[in-house]
Amino acid sequence: MSLESDIKKMVESIGLSLYDTAVLNENENTIFRVSVTAPGGVTLNQCAELTHLINPLLDVTSPVSGEYRLEVSSPGIERRLKTLEHFIQSVGEKVALSTISKEKYEGEMIGVENEEIILNTKEEGEKRIPFRSISKAKTYFEW
Repeated sequence: MSLESDIKKMVESIGLSLYDTAVLNENENTIFRVSVTAPGGVTLNQCAELTHLINPLLDVTSPVSGEYRLEVSSPGIERRLKTLEHFIQSVGEKVALSTISKEKYEGEMIGVENEEIILNTKEEGEKRIPFRSISKAKTYFEW
C-alpha cells in the first residue's frame, strides 16, 4: 500500500474525500499538504481530527526526508486541477488552463467527455481540449 492510499482511507473514515496531497517549499519550510473536500465544505474541526489521525502514520512513513510541517485543509475556491476527477468536480466553475503548446483558455467548465475538457470561452464559445494536452489548470473566482 502507498502512503496516499493509506491517507485516503483515513480521510474517508471521517466522511471526507481526498482531493490531493502535495509537498511544497514555502519560505524555506517544507510542507506536506493534504487537501480534502466534502459536500457543503470542510470544517476546521474535521481538519483537526484528520490531522490527529494522519500524524501517527507519518511518524512511521514520512512523506519527505528531513523536517516538514503537515497541513490539512480544503483545496479552496481557487485550486489546481490535476486529474480528470478534479475537472469533473469543477463543472459549473470558472477554469483557466494552459496547454503543452502554450495555448491559454479561460471559461466556464461545461463538462468532461472522452477525456476532453469542455469549456465555454468568451472568445471561441465551446472549446474542447484533450486532457493529455493540458500542462496547467486551476479554478478561479471572479469578484
